[in-house]
Amino acid sequence: MDDVTKRSGKGAAAEAAAKSAVAPPPQAASYRPAQKYEALHRKFPTTHYLRAAAPKRVPLFAFDYCDTGAGADVGIAHNWAAFDSIKVVPRYGVTNTLPGVEVDLFGTRYAAPIGIAPMGGPALVWPGADHLMAKAAQAARIPYTLGVAGGASIEEIAAIAPDVFWLQLYRFAKDDHRIGFDLVRRAQAANVKVLTLTLDVPVRTTRSRETRAGLGGEFKPTVQMMREMIAKPRWLAALWRNGIPRFATIRHYAGENAGTNEVIRFARSEMGGAFSWDEVARYRDRWKGAMAVKGVLHPADAEKAVALGIDGIWVSNHGGRQIEALTPSIDCLPAVVAAVGNRATVLLDSGIRSGQDVMRALALGAQAGFAGKSFLWAVAALGDRGPDYLIDLYIGELRAALGQIGALSPAAARTATVRHPGAFDFGQPGK
Repeated sequence: MDDVTKRSGKGAAAEAAAKSAVAPPPQAASYRPAQKYEALHRKFPTTHYLRAAAPKRVPLFAFDYCDTGAGADVGIAHNWAAFDSIKVVPRYGVTNTLPGVEVDLFGTRYAAPIGIAPMGGPALVWPGADHLMAKAAQAARIPYTLGVAGGASIEEIAAIAPDVFWLQLYRFAKDDHRIGFDLVRRAQAANVKVLTLTLDVPVRTTRSRETRAGLGGEFKPTVQMMREMIAKPRWLAALWRNGIPRFATIRHYAGENAGTNEVIRFARSEMGGAFSWDEVARYRDRWKGAMAVKGVLHPADAEKAVALGIDGIWVSNHGGRQIEALTPSIDCLPAVVAAVGNRATVLLDSGIRSGQDVMRALALGAQAGFAGKSFLWAVAALGDRGPDYLIDLYIGELRAALGQIGALSPAAARTATVRHPGAFDFGQPGK
């Protein structure tokens, strides 16, 4: 695959995207945060500053849990480096305004092609984090994806974020998918917009910083953990308000009176492995709404999913949290987009830290980019204000990035000329 992808008006798809891009009404030509966020923006102008501030406000074990990846965090570094290597050639004389960024995803209109990715245990990082992120997403009109191993139940999030609620499922295969199919039933009753099946966790792996911090299994606070908690009064106050983090959706099956460690033991016995394609087909038959599969990196897997009637292909390497040797998701994106064409919506996560990164993903064919870690940095650094501020920051950065390259809409980013040296060549074995 050539490392220079030119889309500047070449090809029918590029022409159609360019013609459909409509300039927004005239407005200020530079991004400014919402007035209520001006002070925060001066202190935290990028997610880099949020990450630096996060461990100052939460226990070290909580920060390590959200910030770590597999092994020595090499996969995370590769994800970031892959994004940083992508260069876009701007076209000037096109606009002096900030573009609008609203998009349609699976029949719903969202304020931006930016979403909150599913995460396990956000409430460990900041008690109540799931609810805060869902509330912020609803207010901003961007997708919020609840992880089935999160700290809020399906029904709670349905009440908080009814217009933007997506749900991610892991595999519960015992008793002929008794729990898995009941989760589908609950999701249907909650009017979940998109149901996502996770494919990229076939086996359990080790996250070194998480393991060293005493996590990754049952939660048994050590003396060191207790010292860390006592040293972070804001975190303790959030814990007092919201209670001990719990796996609320799974707890429904372990028993409403089950403690945290009982739920963890139950989940480990019931949940495991990645969905097989036969299982994907069974869930597709049961679910009546939009369905995506998450963790796709190979275009042949994307084609298989589309053949089964899947509506969304979510390109992801699990944020570098499963194994360091995986190719960055952004490097697999062009081949997946080429394989899928217009037969499905292509989404991407793993490595997004800015609106500029979202622009890069859009330029390479994704219809939306999702972030996970940065939302945990934000809630750790800023507490209740974190998710709202980060969404405003991401949308502002995206509008500025699109305007800078001369794209009048998210769709028009696809017409940009892009240099992508890391684009994975699936045509040659071993590359």
